[in-house]
Amino acid sequence: MEIQSLKSKDQILVSNSPEKTFQIGEDLGEDLKRGDVVLLSGGLGAGKTLFTKGVLNALNFDIDEVTSPSFTLVNLYRTDLFDVYHIDLWRIEGSGDARFAVGLDDILENEEAVVIIEWADRLGKFEPERNVIRVMIRGDGDEDREVTIT
Repeated sequence: MEIQSLKSKDQILVSNSPEKTFQIGEDLGEDLKRGDVVLLSGGLGAGKTLFTKGVLNALNFDIDEVTSPSFTLVNLYRTDLFDVYHIDLWRIEGSGDARFAVGLDDILENEEAVVIIEWADRLGKFEPERNVIRVMIRGDGDEDREVTIT
């Protein structure tokens, strides 16, 4: 099941395997444009980084270079189309702390880049002033995943 164009964002997809989660990420990656911000939410082990690898694969980036930024907080990937900032807020508490710990305001000044934020719920009520795509991945372990794109 391929995702619909981002023009109709409200979608709920089911992934029954890591490969499917990767593919849903790829499908989203094919529709991303400069300046888009992807806010990823889901529990530990839900597949947020795997989803991000799918996005970057669609942008012809070597996915062997894509790692979880849980400890670096921010990874920058330079694709042929645009830069992609991959941010992980898992270790940061508080919405104000999250924004400033990763320099999010400075990152968002680069309106040509795509920004993917894992654990986006840590931003609290902060809303980037760009085109925002919300992705919620529900499920963990061997369970199917429900991927909601809004």
